[in-house]
Amino acid sequence: MDRLWAPWRQEYLDSESEECIFCKLPSLREDASNLILLRKKYTFLIMNRYPYNSGHLMIAPYRHISDFDSLKKAEFIEMMELTSISCKALKLEYGAQGFNIGMNIGRTAGAGYEHLHLHVVPRWNGDTNFMPVISDTKVIPEQLAETYRRLSSALRKIKKQQ
Repeated sequence: MDRLWAPWRQEYLDSESEECIFCKLPSLREDASNLILLRKKYTFLIMNRYPYNSGHLMIAPYRHISDFDSLKKAEFIEMMELTSISCKALKLEYGAQGFNIGMNIGRTAGAGYEHLHLHVVPRWNGDTNFMPVISDTKVIPEQLAETYRRLSSALRKIKKQQ
């Protein structure tokens, strides 16, 4: 049996709890260490700590709601604005060629948390290789701190352009 050592995952396993990260992390007001890139009045943009690709982002309302129909109009508008800003930042900084954008609503649909959130996953031609196919393993080539730094810089550039 082949083994792929990933000791950094132990931190996640040790910290796994029933507490909602989309409620807890914004309340801590430690944005950089919690990977929160941007705050709006009703919603926020956060990096996925266990990304599918470098730059995998999530957008969530501050309110703990579990279904799409519970979104207020202002929350919906901000989520769409943050989706657009996310795509711009990922194109600017990483040259993303496409995106997977979507929600897993409910445990049956694969939601890890019962707090509504939207995923923005950047994609590039040829970004799927033999690792996920052969070994069910995804290789992320960049440390999260570097991704945070790069995306923060891109978001500042976009804000100046607005």
